[in-house]
Amino acid sequence: MMTSIVILVVSIALIAGAVWGIFGNISKKTEGFLVALAGGALLVSALLELIQPALKSNSIFITLTTVFIGAIIFTGLDYLIKQKWGNNSGGGLLAAITLDGIPENLALGVALIGASPLSVAALTGSILLSNLPEAAGGAKEMAQNHNKIKVLFIWVGTAVILAAAALVGHYLLADVEQEYLKYIKSFAGGAVIASLSLEVFPTSFKKDRYWSGIATTIGLILALFLHTLDA
Repeated sequence: MMTSIVILVVSIALIAGAVWGIFGNISKKTEGFLVALAGGALLVSALLELIQPALKSNSIFITLTTVFIGAIIFTGLDYLIKQKWGNNSGGGLLAAITLDGIPENLALGVALIGASPLSVAALTGSILLSNLPEAAGGAKEMAQNHNKIKVLFIWVGTAVILAAAALVGHYLLADVEQEYLKYIKSFAGGAVIASLSLEVFPTSFKKDRYWSGIATTIGLILALFLHTLDA
């Protein structure tokens, strides 16, 4: 029951963010602030929840290589989206959410097996902090150049894919060795770091200028607090 609730909440956060961005009235400054807030939360998630566990128990060389591969693949996809496919309207943020979200939600599904309520709250909270504002910012930009209903369906489809990834993680990867699951998380961590550099922080600074630094720190503090609940 808890698994279904958590997966539903995380998925709804994406859809709610998309609806807010497409149909709501978000100023550029607010959008930049929210994206920076998500960036701070993602930074904590990438380092403490995705990469650090593998560094503690797995091969350091393989872990860091996996992180690098995640960054390379995201960067390549981001390049294709912007330079080859000509999509500079939120597609990068959609790619960021999808690429790091699939392994992240796989890990979420596995983490929910026998997890304590505080552990579930910490992990779910970090994902919520990042998904909601990212979806709002990305969907708003996409809606400026495409049909709003079509954009909404794209984000709903993304939420369904990520929910499916969490269900796969929970029901099909329960018996996979922790070593390999941590490598999956490391790959996600590399994708997150690349997305922060290429999409999240440049977007937030462009829209909200120096307030984005404050917003990033707020997101980081909130995510760190949630992380301490599981300490």
